[in-house]
Amino acid sequence: MDSTDQVYRNPLLEDDSLQENLKEYTGDGSVCIFGHPASKKHTGNWKACTLTLVCFFCSYLAFSSITKNLVSYLTKSLHETNVTAARNVSTWHGTSYLAPLVGAFIADSYLGKYWTTLIFCTIFIIGMVMLILSAALPLVSTGLHVWLAWTDTVSSQRIIVFIGLYMVAVGYGAHNPCITSFGADQFDHTDEEERNRRSSFFNWRYFILNAASLISGTIIVWVQDHEGWLWGFTIAALFVAVGAGTFLLGSTVYRFQKPGGSPIARVCQVIVAASRNFNKDLPCDYSLLYELPGQGSSIEGSRKLAHTNGLE
Repeated sequence: MDSTDQVYRNPLLEDDSLQENLKEYTGDGSVCIFGHPASKKHTGNWKACTLTLVCFFCSYLAFSSITKNLVSYLTKSLHETNVTAARNVSTWHGTSYLAPLVGAFIADSYLGKYWTTLIFCTIFIIGMVMLILSAALPLVSTGLHVWLAWTDTVSSQRIIVFIGLYMVAVGYGAHNPCITSFGADQFDHTDEEERNRRSSFFNWRYFILNAASLISGTIIVWVQDHEGWLWGFTIAALFVAVGAGTFLLGSTVYRFQKPGGSPIARVCQVIVAASRNFNKDLPCDYSLLYELPGQGSSIEGSRKLAHTNGLE
């Protein structure tokens, strides 16, 4: 082909096109719900982050309303002793504290934060429905038997209560870290302005956490003590449903990070690699410490961590 027939490419035009793409799309590799690069204008930022905060507020308010008054419910409604009720509450609390490990593992390795949040929010709602059903049954340990002929020492109400409680613990505990991290993902860390907004997001999250705790510890607990547990559980369940519905409404404006694998497995890999390379000399060129050249990471959905001398 003659040189005059070749298409001349102006590097200035290519740079302008690159700059336009950087302004239009996020630089952290996030995508929209349809799998396309996330637009800075139409996705993420406060319009998406606010919906995650509403979901967090509603779910924490419901969970906190159960936590603050659960011993009273077990002793007054199920007629448990203080020792038994305290032991059951401690076991239930422990389950809710371990559930985030399960939710984070599933989100990072398989489903992503969005779908993990939706699935465990659904489990949370089902657990609340079970608690409502238990409050509607006769509040004695030898209440009416339903579905199956239980033994005399185990009531249908008690079984429904604990099934509902543990579904609530797993549902809330597993989705809680996902909804927080997913809210932070709505801000592009490569953009300085959005990076500052992310800091404000965590401030608002802490404020909302305390506001939900205050409301649940006063209004919802008062309803439970004076109007009955049926009303208390129903109000809490409505909050969870509203939060999940609000979260679902923002699906088209969210930014999604692809699952990058379990961090637990990567930590184990780091420990093994560090033990093997303990006696090796550190290279002068820090770029040799990375598996791949450039800014990309070998872990999908992740980014490289800059080298630092702060730990020396």
